[in-house]
Amino acid sequence: MDAASPATQLSCTQCGGELHPDEGQSFLTCPYCKATVYLDKSRVVFHWQLNPTLDELQAQAALRRWMAGNQTVKDLDRKSRLASSAFEYFPVWYFKRRRQDGKEEILLELAAAISVSELRHVRLPAGDLQRYQSALDSQAHPPSVPLQAVLGWMKERGVETSEIAEQALVHLPVFTFKYEYQQKTYTAIVEAATGGVFANIYPAKAEAPYLAAGGVTAAVFLCLASIPLVGAAAGSGGLGIGLLICSGLGLAAAPLLMALAAWVAAKV
Repeated sequence: MDAASPATQLSCTQCGGELHPDEGQSFLTCPYCKATVYLDKSRVVFHWQLNPTLDELQAQAALRRWMAGNQTVKDLDRKSRLASSAFEYFPVWYFKRRRQDGKEEILLELAAAISVSELRHVRLPAGDLQRYQSALDSQAHPPSVPLQAVLGWMKERGVETSEIAEQALVHLPVFTFKYEYQQKTYTAIVEAATGGVFANIYPAKAEAPYLAAGGVTAAVFLCLASIPLVGAAAGSGGLGIGLLICSGLGLAAAPLLMALAAWVAAKV
């Protein structure tokens, strides 16, 4: 990342005081109001951190709950093996957007490369943002995506720069877990402030068995629905007989179809 030039006049985003960063310095505390700021290509933005509420064991528990949920294959929490874990503060660009309809929304973009891009969908509790502390530098992942580049991407998606009411750099506490399942390694991230779990690729439930069960159910009831029509076409009294047959077969088929659905849910 290009450092701010010492000859460039930079002002604190909070008090307007003139800043004098050392060569190569990116993280800075304003000497006047003590606000923490980040220097991005001679541009000054607020610099925040989100404090973790989960330790590593609690983060692992959040990961296991996600593995036991409806998105992943059955019993992934028991059949997978945790291979490694690492903790860091990961940077994201934070934007508060005022839309043309007057509503506000928070937008996040990743400020560095990461294998789990789903992290940009974390729900960031703005009220919990704290001033960044330099003591975290050893655990903080440095930003590598310039703010101007991100603003350009957002403009391509229809977000005008004039709609951005606030922008900042935020370091999020994250645990990165590697786990193994059926001789493949997967990555999942647990955001340690909210407990959210994010993954791009994971062992997902197979859709084919559910689609097959649904298809069988639809076919059975379509056939049953045709019986009264056949009876009506057969002549007088055929409709009533057809309805009785349809009702009887429907009552008999319903438990079997429910058992089929339960079996698929238990196995997949």
